[in-house]
Amino acid sequence: MKTKLSFANPAKQNEKSRLQIFEAIERVVYSGNYILGSEVQDFEIAFAEYIGARNCVGVNSGTDALILSLRALGIGHGDEVITPSHTAVATVAAICTTGAKPVFVDVDLDTFTLIPELAERAINRRTKAIIAVHLYGHPCDMDRLLELVDRVGIHLIEDCSQAHGAEWNGKKVGSFGSVSCFSFYPTKNLGAIGDGGAVLTNNDELAERIRLIREYGWDLNRTSLEISGVSRLDEIQAAILKVKLADLKKSIERRNEIAMLYRNGINNSEVILPTTSINAIHAFHLFVIRTNIREKMIKDFSRLEIFPGIHYRKPVHAQPAYLKYQPMDGDSLANTNHLAATVLSLPMYPELDESDVNRVIEGINNVQS
Repeated sequence: MKTKLSFANPAKQNEKSRLQIFEAIERVVYSGNYILGSEVQDFEIAFAEYIGARNCVGVNSGTDALILSLRALGIGHGDEVITPSHTAVATVAAICTTGAKPVFVDVDLDTFTLIPELAERAINRRTKAIIAVHLYGHPCDMDRLLELVDRVGIHLIEDCSQAHGAEWNGKKVGSFGSVSCFSFYPTKNLGAIGDGGAVLTNNDELAERIRLIREYGWDLNRTSLEISGVSRLDEIQAAILKVKLADLKKSIERRNEIAMLYRNGINNSEVILPTTSINAIHAFHLFVIRTNIREKMIKDFSRLEIFPGIHYRKPVHAQPAYLKYQPMDGDSLANTNHLAATVLSLPMYPELDESDVNRVIEGINNVQS
């Protein structure tokens, strides 16, 4: 019987570090310190150093990282934030949660990331920020986006939830914008065993403000200086993440090796392979192909016990909760709509061996329209 292959397998990733993870959990349990203690502080320091940022603030999730970042930048009712619609709902939900309006722009078909020229056209006097989503692990064009936000005087927020370890011109994503937001959802390149997230910034004052609003607006004396909820990275999750951070570089290298095997082995005229910009190191959180015979491919794969994913079948602007945020030009999201109908995420995680990868390749190459 063939082993099932899914687009992600966090259990296999955790098995690799099982003993160290159990030791980390036991350390926290016996410490008696369970909320915002030394484990969170140690991980924040280590992750900031890995990314190359001055500050890291651990929070409850990647979604909360975006919400707190927007709040800390003073973005809310009456403001607009430019973002792609071809992204996880979390990106847009965070904007709406603050009361701001998402303004959708199209993405590039090759890199799946926001097109800077279209972002520039969407800017008006209400625009306060661009959220650049490094989707699937491919960096956005940071050169053009940084030039744009500097010129017009708005903020650049990096959504790095799928891009741990990705680089642009030799510099880690997450170190460019006013703030950057990471998710540690279990399937991510750096995944917790539960929820988790972080905000990184090179602005010390902004980091202090985010620390304030992640916990009731408290100062050091637990006096609420403003109304806020709570969003804390858990001590146990922080301890687990620090264990797994030690293997992240090797994990990214293995993801790129698997991507190369796919690129060299897949030979089907019905398939368009992902590309990587010459300026980028792709983190390959997902290996996403495009095909017009997606449903046929999924059906044929299931017979081989291969279960790919679709990220994302319905773009955010087409979902019922967000229909009121339609772009003015109905054709302006043509690439986004095309991707929704054609993208397919192949199995991609470091624990895949060559026989697993070859099984996927053979399955693709045998699918005919």
